[in-house]
Amino acid sequence: MSIPLNIDWQQILLHLFNFAILGGGLYLLLYKPVKDFMDKRVQYYSEMEQKANETLSEAEKLKGDYAAQIEKADDEIAEKKAKAAKDAEALAEEKIKEASEQAVKIIADAEENAALEKQKMITSARQEIVELAAAATKKLVKESLDKAKESGANE
Repeated sequence: MSIPLNIDWQQILLHLFNFAILGGGLYLLLYKPVKDFMDKRVQYYSEMEQKANETLSEAEKLKGDYAAQIEKADDEIAEKKAKAAKDAEALAEEKIKEASEQAVKIIADAEENAALEKQKMITSARQEIVELAAAATKKLVKESLDKAKESGANE
């Protein structure tokens, strides 16, 4: 058989067989371990992403819980402020009532003291009037007696 262009089929098959062995060897030695390494790496990063997403969802949940607690605390603070304002108003009203009662008592005491002072002044004025009247009477009597003595001495 004549082979055109000098092609030896046996050499070609041998090279194909060598290439197949080389490809299989490289597949077993390089491709499969590298592929396994890459798959493990992808799986590792997938797990990390999943954990990060879980952590993020837990953080969002905690944020919501904290927001609810803050709102609850704000409501409690508002209630306590309202109660404190109510208590302060009641205390102020009580103090005003006490002050009014004290003012009424002070006014009553002052009126009573004024009445006593008035009574003392009236009594004192009466005594002075009596003393003045007695002194005036005494003076008039003395003057009358002196005039009578003078007119008796002149006669």
